[in-house]
Amino acid sequence: FETKHASKYDKLSAQEKTKKAEEMVAAMQKEQSFSPKALAVRDGIMRTSYEMAHIIAKKSKPFSEGEFVKEYMLKSAAILCPDKKEQFENVRLSRRTIVRRVEDISENLHQQLKSKVNDFSYFALALDESCGVKDTDQLLIFIRGITENFELTEELALIQSMKDTTTGKDVLEDKCVSKLGMDWKRLVSVTTYGSPNLAGKHVGLLKIIQDQVKEINPEQKIIFLHCIIHQEVLCKSVLKLSTVVDTVTKVVSYIRARGLNHRQFATLLEGSESERTDVLHDTSVSWLSLGNILKRVWELRAEIGLFLNVKEDLDFPQLNDADWLSDFAFAIDVTGYMSDLNSRLQEKGLFAHELHSSVKSFMMKLLLFSRQIGNKDFSHFPTLQQVTVSDQNLKKYTSLLVDLHAEFSRRFEDFQMIEKDLSLVSSPFTFNVDSAPCDLQLELIDLQCDALLAEQFQSVPLPSFYASLNKQKFPKIKTHARKMLVLFGSTYMCQQMHSVMKVNKSNLRSSMSGDHLAAVLHIATTEMTPDFDFLVNAHQRLHSSP
Repeated sequence: FETKHASKYDKLSAQEKTKKAEEMVAAMQKEQSFSPKALAVRDGIMRTSYEMAHIIAKKSKPFSEGEFVKEYMLKSAAILCPDKKEQFENVRLSRRTIVRRVEDISENLHQQLKSKVNDFSYFALALDESCGVKDTDQLLIFIRGITENFELTEELALIQSMKDTTTGKDVLEDKCVSKLGMDWKRLVSVTTYGSPNLAGKHVGLLKIIQDQVKEINPEQKIIFLHCIIHQEVLCKSVLKLSTVVDTVTKVVSYIRARGLNHRQFATLLEGSESERTDVLHDTSVSWLSLGNILKRVWELRAEIGLFLNVKEDLDFPQLNDADWLSDFAFAIDVTGYMSDLNSRLQEKGLFAHELHSSVKSFMMKLLLFSRQIGNKDFSHFPTLQQVTVSDQNLKKYTSLLVDLHAEFSRRFEDFQMIEKDLSLVSSPFTFNVDSAPCDLQLELIDLQCDALLAEQFQSVPLPSFYASLNKQKFPKIKTHARKMLVLFGSTYMCQQMHSVMKVNKSNLRSSMSGDHLAAVLHIATTEMTPDFDFLVNAHQRLHSSP
């Protein structure tokens, strides 16, 4: 009462201090009197509470779901193990308890990530921003790091509500740097979605990062990349598909937006024994779903024409226009190829060189398509084969494909600037030594002349191959590989996060605080496992200490 806790108990009288001391001694004796079995049960109950909270956050369920889970557990326990029901009753799953557990789990994951960051040889950042339900911008920062042994970690580093006058500098200095202990000297690259707030040349977050790095090391060069998926989506503008898309959207909306029309069209399809049971509908007509919508309408164009003829209250002459149908068929085939590319770019776990390789492959296909269509060869355009294509349209389609190729070349200049660096890592045994940086040429020759390493390269994942190289013999190649393998080629993980965010920050849960949203998103997206034993022990120590 007079040393460590003087300020806490200075207002107590001597009699009250004596009573408090007796209570503390009794609590300690009670704690020590627990048998090992009783302690195991107590810890099991506490761990169950943490595990349930973790599942609730992982599945993006409301915190109040804990009460439903407990009711379900008690019903099950009463049937399966009545003698254990009292233990289940002691599991705390109230809303407030779940909130506290989620906070503890999030902090535990944060400490694990902080420990990993300290081991990173290099790291890269992916930035994006999203507008929430209450029009509050959320800044998302993902970090990907690579260790000396080529172990890769990719995690959500920060989600920050951009309120009032919060600046990018505040976020980086007060949140990322101080909380995770990131060393700017190890930063290799920053990838963004292209928002002016992030990519602005004078006041954007990238400019702040660049200034921060130069202040520490003027010679350090940062690779700035624009999300490869976003760039691919933006390229579609040169195709000029508005005449097709607008008409198809109106037709689909006419059928789907009115209940009577929709029911009558479904009945017509059923009566005609069509393989399709409905037209696809997406009110936003997003690029990802556009190809599927166009294809479905094409497959049902005969049934749609029959249905519109019966209704007679809306006319779509384009459905009988040969040139428009030709444009429609061309649009289906092209959007199909672009949708396939988009799906390939969204595959999980791809390195930057793999994403760039997919784009290069698509660009070569565009040139092939252009040459073949110019020669009236529709081998790779199955839908276009079904219609009559005029010479004027042939020239138009050829020109559009050439323009699309040029747009891809223009938009992917940032990746073209590092293409050789990426190729050196992805294909070291076929890379031209003369094209390699001078400081890597001698090591590259040694590598290419080693038959055993060439055989190993074909049989193991890329990080494992470079991890196995002798660090005395290939130090510079290993360093270069770490820098290229850590790059974010896209911000797709940020886009996935937006979907999780919409579930957790919906209109029904719009009052959730920014800190709690960040905790839930961290738990829902991480690949790390909480240290439940540590959490239980820490909780028990906290509540058993005087």
